[in-house]
Amino acid sequence: MLAREVHDPGIGFVTITRVHVSPDLQVARVFYTSLGSEAERKATDKALHRAAPFLRHQVGQRLRLRRAPSIEFQFDKAVEHEERVERLLREIHETEAAPTDEHHDPDRHDD
Repeated sequence: MLAREVHDPGIGFVTITRVHVSPDLQVARVFYTSLGSEAERKATDKALHRAAPFLRHQVGQRLRLRRAPSIEFQFDKAVEHEERVERLLREIHETEAAPTDEHHDPDRHDD
């Protein structure tokens, strides 16, 4: 629905990462990531919040719910944390793989 039916130019490239629905089905917390600068991310956040009532109405109609859950959008920081951990691990691996003088075999001659 975000891609095809919400026509807000403020919504950039968004990926829905997960949705948590409260046990009483009253709240759907939608986690997302988006590309772009901090300013673009803030614009996307505002646009998603503007779209929430429309999306709630559509979900209620399509699922034939008497009461549709309120939709709350939340930027998913877990993805950023995962990317940071992967980058740090890659840097560690590259550092360990780099040749150093202490690993040099003095008896070996590469002439």
